[in-house]
Amino acid sequence: MPDHDERLRSDLASLKIDRPVPGATRPRPRRRRRMRWIVLLLILLVVGGVGAWMYMGRTQPVSVAYAQVIAPAQAGPAPVLSGSGYVVTGDRYVSIGVRVAGRIDRYFVEEGQTVSKGDPLVQLDDRDYRASTSRTEAGLKVARANVALAESELARGKELNKQGVISQQEWDVLQNKADVTRATVKQLEAELDAAHVNLEYTVLRAPTDGVILAKLKEVGEIAVPGGFAGSGDLIRIANLNDMRAEVDVNEADLNRVRMGQAAQVTPDAYPDRRYAAQVVKMYPQVDRQKGTLKIEVHIVEPDDKLLPDMSARITFLDPEPATDHSEKTVVVVPAAAVQRDPQGSNFVWVVRDGRVHQTAVETAGSVGERVRIASGLKGGEAVVVGEAAVRDGQRVTVAAQG
Repeated sequence: MPDHDERLRSDLASLKIDRPVPGATRPRPRRRRRMRWIVLLLILLVVGGVGAWMYMGRTQPVSVAYAQVIAPAQAGPAPVLSGSGYVVTGDRYVSIGVRVAGRIDRYFVEEGQTVSKGDPLVQLDDRDYRASTSRTEAGLKVARANVALAESELARGKELNKQGVISQQEWDVLQNKADVTRATVKQLEAELDAAHVNLEYTVLRAPTDGVILAKLKEVGEIAVPGGFAGSGDLIRIANLNDMRAEVDVNEADLNRVRMGQAAQVTPDAYPDRRYAAQVVKMYPQVDRQKGTLKIEVHIVEPDDKLLPDMSARITFLDPEPATDHSEKTVVVVPAAAVQRDPQGSNFVWVVRDGRVHQTAVETAGSVGERVRIASGLKGGEAVVVGEAAVRDGQRVTVAAQG
């Protein structure tokens, strides 16, 4: 019994929970982990602050040019009207459909490929048309053999008729037989020509020089002539030799535009490119709902950067030359100095006191390799030329001057 009581007391002692003694310290793991995180965060903040300070203090070399104030006569024709439009082709788009029904066997071209007039574009399954051509050729051979036989019989019948061996009725039958065989030959010759034409139609060819814009059906589909809303079209091409731009002009501004007037086209995709143009078409009817008239300008020297349906800015220039006696001067900067922000607004980087500042500007056409500044600059400002990896307020050093 004493041993049993001793074991029981030992077991009860093992279940006892020690309470902390007032005033005694006890390690706290959570507090230690929290302190480690705080120290790590402070280190990161210090490192980041030092890096930001070094980055902010870093100077960026840039090339600059100075905004110039010139006389209107030196600036060339002034812009009188500007609007947003689209690049189009003079011949619009040519949709090519089939002349005969058939399954599409293959395409000889791909989108974007340049083709010349007469180049093959699409091949249809031509087995039926080849068989029809061969059948007509065989029938024509039979008809020509019948003509030879009928003419031989007609020649013998002529002598027999003179001798009275055959009657006039028999002679008339021989003549009719020869005429019928000759007519049959002509009929089959016409059918053979039609069969050859249909066989040629199984290959679609380019009607003009141009570039492939789209393939409208897939290989293996059945193509049929006609259809509603161009459903029988297989290929769409455009002639890029005659590039134009069209814009809707408010009827209240039509007095500023006339045929042959000089213009300028600036694609939205390439704002640094400007193309000389000339007004070549003013549509004869105003859109009543919009109150605008569509006007087309011909781009004098297009290049491969211009694509159909590309959005562009069309600026009409003053047909009256400016004089040196004009009081209002013009501010110009190099075209490479004008940048565009994500919202599509123009700006330039102006260097003042060793720092760059983003300055919004409004452009008004170009003067050769320079751009007119309608507002935002007064002249004499140092502007950054070309693309520069800078931000507003950053320190810069002038590496080169234009």
